[in-house]
Amino acid sequence: MFGWLRKLYDWVLHWAETPYGPLALFLLAFAESSFFPVPPDVLLIALALGARKRSFRFAMNCSIASIIGGLFGYGIGHFLWWEGSSYTAVAHFFFNNVPGFTEQLFLRIQEEYKIHGFIIIFTAGFTPIPFKVFTITAGAFDINMPLFLLASTLSRSARFFLVAGLIRNYGEPINTFIDRYFNLLSIVFVILLVGGFLLLKIVF
Repeated sequence: MFGWLRKLYDWVLHWAETPYGPLALFLLAFAESSFFPVPPDVLLIALALGARKRSFRFAMNCSIASIIGGLFGYGIGHFLWWEGSSYTAVAHFFFNNVPGFTEQLFLRIQEEYKIHGFIIIFTAGFTPIPFKVFTITAGAFDINMPLFLLASTLSRSARFFLVAGLIRNYGEPINTFIDRYFNLLSIVFVILLVGGFLLLKIVF
């Protein structure tokens, strides 16, 4: 798992060196909220370091795409998850192919939604916990749409604008640090990504 995630991470990062970086960021942020495993932060950081004055524009791009992607994930859960009281082929695909997304986890999250609906969605949107798991389950369990949209908007925007703000204000030392320890940092990032999936099992 570690090996292919590292290759995927490197592939995502290379878009920062092309003219299609902002478009790739939008598509990545959209996809990560519903099915893609690598979070957009890595590309957001790379783009913001290359053009610090545009950091907040990149963050806005990333936030809007992630929120739309979250709604797409919600739609997957709401419209494509159930066939009567049974799971559809789409649900089984996610259970079998998305790391950490198991039927047991899916059912445990349902219980958490009943108690901590807004907090659960906000936490997933702001932390390394895979957001896609919660966008899809929110739709599958018919979580209140305005509540879902509010939690998603606040958490994703706060996360990406925080990253962009740090780059904008402290970009030079951050850039120097990344240049010096890039290989180590890329490995740490992938470990954190895997840790997000493991955290799901621990917390839920």
